[in-house]
Amino acid sequence: MSGRAAESGSTRPFALFEWLLAARYLRARRREGFISVIAGFSFLGIMLGVATLIVVMSVMNGFRKELLDKIVGVNGHMFIQPIDSPLTDFDAVSKRLADLSGMKLVVPMVEGQALVSSTAASGGALVRGVREADIASIPFIADTIRQGTLRDFDEKGGVAIGRRMAEYLGLRVGDSLTIVSPRGAATAFGTAPRIKAYPIVAVFEIGMSEFDNTFVYMPLGEAQAYFNRDGDVSVIEVFLNNADDVGAMRPRIEEAAGRPIMITDWRQRNRTFFGALEVERNVMFLILTLIVLVAALNIVSGLIMLVKDKSEDIAILRTMGATRGAVMRVFLITGASIGIVGTLAGFLLGLTLAWNVEAIRSFLSQLTSSNLFPAELYFLSRLPAEIDPGEVTTVVLMAIVLSLVATLYPSWRAARLDPVEALRYG
Repeated sequence: MSGRAAESGSTRPFALFEWLLAARYLRARRREGFISVIAGFSFLGIMLGVATLIVVMSVMNGFRKELLDKIVGVNGHMFIQPIDSPLTDFDAVSKRLADLSGMKLVVPMVEGQALVSSTAASGGALVRGVREADIASIPFIADTIRQGTLRDFDEKGGVAIGRRMAEYLGLRVGDSLTIVSPRGAATAFGTAPRIKAYPIVAVFEIGMSEFDNTFVYMPLGEAQAYFNRDGDVSVIEVFLNNADDVGAMRPRIEEAAGRPIMITDWRQRNRTFFGALEVERNVMFLILTLIVLVAALNIVSGLIMLVKDKSEDIAILRTMGATRGAVMRVFLITGASIGIVGTLAGFLLGLTLAWNVEAIRSFLSQLTSSNLFPAELYFLSRLPAEIDPGEVTTVVLMAIVLSLVATLYPSWRAARLDPVEALRYG
């Protein structure tokens, strides 16, 4: 009776001896060193795969968030343009729109392409005419002033430009910026270009190279005069409290405008760009998942070799009363330990790298004396990272499941091993 109890106690699921035996197999002796090497590479593969997945997905999320915040934060969520007649009633239309619930800011604006130049260089620019109260209400402009001030912006009659444009043209606050437009005054010999110099009153830095190198802001009255807008504006930009409400707000805005208008939103203007980002993000997730899968397959090969090497041990255990389930659980614990510990190590490494990715980039740039993240190519002046808890959880669970699945076949083979045959040919 006591023998049956002992046998029952020794083979209950995940008994102490199963954990001790699995731990013993993880500490390979010298003659089993090759198996230990495979287990080590499996551990490193899963750790690096999980860490890389977390870092890459965090950086991709950071890219999308930073670009979306800056593109939408500077350009607005919806854009209203006239259809049948100029927007000379923009004040009344803007007031009606501003009274709608869910509205954050309404900005009447004159927009035009122009050439900007200094004594050092010249380049293209997008000139925007806005009111002082409106530009002061756009955080990505008002809160990023690096030189000068926007105080008395309308009265000074000057312009605000981006930091990259100022550096390229060799200008600073107080210098004059020459703006050239091909659509100037009509003469007997045709349309003459309009050339006028404006003092620089402020230099801003949005943090997106395309904007910092392109945008020029001037008072609305100056822009109307410069671009021959007879008391009208070219577009009314609308900022909502929630960028995702553009679909619900469209009919309300059309009704409140009280005149024929054409409406476009940020999703329409940037559909291709953000669609490409989403495709790239999904492809990167798939490719990096293969790293974890390959590491999990290494667990399979390592366990199969371990089972073959320990066939005599398995046979002795079976003759001593260990069940097939007990043998299977020993090798399940052995393989799963590699996968789970590797996943947890990769989780910690990935979070550490994602939190410090910009510091790491700066260090590597200084170490290699090169710019590893050129703003002209990637649009942003710093490497962003946004950790999504849901995605991180998905990555960790996926790695653990793959690791557990990888242990099933070798463990099943160990449990099916015939002890008589193992001892006869061992």
